Amino acid sequence: MKISVRNLEPTKVKLTITVDPEEFDPYLNEARKEIGKQINVPGFRKGHVPGKVIDTRVGFGAVAGEAVNQGVPELYSKALEEKKIRPMAQPEFDVQDVPASAKDDTKLKFTATVERRPDIELPELDGMTIDVPAAAVTDEDITKRLDSLRQRFATLVSVDRPAAKGDYANIDLDAQIDGKSVDSQEGVSYELGSGTMLDGLDEALEGLSAGEETTFEGTLEAGEHEGEKAQIKVKVNSVKAEELPELDDDFAQEASEYDTLDELKADVRKAAEQDAKGRQATEARDAFLAKLQDGLDIPVPKGVKAELLEQQLKNNGVDAEKATKEQKDEAEKEVEKELRDQIVLDTLAEKLDVKVSQMDVTNFLASIAQQYGMDPSAFINAIVRNGQLGSAVQEVGRSKGMLAGMRAVSFTSDGQPLDLSEFLGDTPENEEEESVEAASAAAAVADELSNDKDAE
Repeated sequence: MKISVRNLEPTKVKLTITVDPEEFDPYLNEARKEIGKQINVPGFRKGHVPGKVIDTRVGFGAVAGEAVNQGVPELYSKALEEKKIRPMAQPEFDVQDVPASAKDDTKLKFTATVERRPDIELPELDGMTIDVPAAAVTDEDITKRLDSLRQRFATLVSVDRPAAKGDYANIDLDAQIDGKSVDSQEGVSYELGSGTMLDGLDEALEGLSAGEETTFEGTLEAGEHEGEKAQIKVKVNSVKAEELPELDDDFAQEASEYDTLDELKADVRKAAEQDAKGRQATEARDAFLAKLQDGLDIPVPKGVKAELLEQQLKNNGVDAEKATKEQKDEAEKEVEKELRDQIVLDTLAEKLDVKVSQMDVTNFLASIAQQYGMDPSAFINAIVRNGQLGSAVQEVGRSKGMLAGMRAVSFTSDGQPLDLSEFLGDTPENEEEESVEAASAAAAVADELSNDKDAE
């Protein structure tokens, strides 16, 4: 098999693959066997029809077509491996030459155009030290957590004053278009400042007392007149405010398993410290990726970027054709970061010779299924049916590579050694142990080390 590679872009190549007859013959023979199982030829048992008879019966062109369909993807994969090209998208095939008969010496020739992972040179991990901020917990952090807990046990009490942000108003609404009522609701409880109903409602309610009413213009968001402008009349029936319980021993006993406020505070601080460690681990992950990319020019595939950009806008609830420049720029920034991180992690996994076992992938997918309350077997079967298993393998490989890479470097905080083994795990003693540990850690990455979306 002869392979020539032409670089079209930094991340796009065109392979021209010419296949010798002896390499293509096995695919022709396999095609004849498959066709022989599907046709009836007098004098021969199904599946035992000679190849020459098949060629005569259905035509060599049909045999060659089946052989091309089966052989081109496999030959393409072999060419990628030989030329060490790592694709990031599906290829575009163009079959140029195919033998016209069994005696034709014409060689199978096809091209494959594909976006590829760029070649980058990562820095050596040995001796690398990365400093991250301390996992600090302040008294203000504790106070905020306690206040949040108090709000869960708050009661609503009526107040004789104008409504303000954070208050709960009981309201009647009447939407009118051209003087006719098109929608109305009575006795609706609404928290001022929540923004969970009509645009303009918060501004209209703020400053109104019980018994008062006003009218504002808004856009209806549901019903027969969805999207239309309407005059909305709102009346305040009552105003209530949250009354928080006193922060004392009685509250500690009501809100927790502890008898005293001091015990509750100690538990809250412990939880805050654990969360701070988790954030520190995330910061260490981000700093590690940034260190690997420092000084590198990492081009991203244009086609892959375009697809992800459209998906990113869709996930953000934005129509790609109607998106503003600011929305597109923000989404493009996120997509480019995601792609560069993937390229770096794939390169790192390859550099560290990371192995992904069946157990790794199974545990990873089972963990995802559990997070969504799905049956693991059904979820894994769906992944396989939808052709997404390769993506799962790649994700696990990236996670294992990242964990292995982070174990290989030193982390410090304020100049002091930082132990992240709680999140990274210890270096495994054997492959089986590594498989279990890495799969578990990879599944936990979404919770501990891969909070990009939430963090940003």
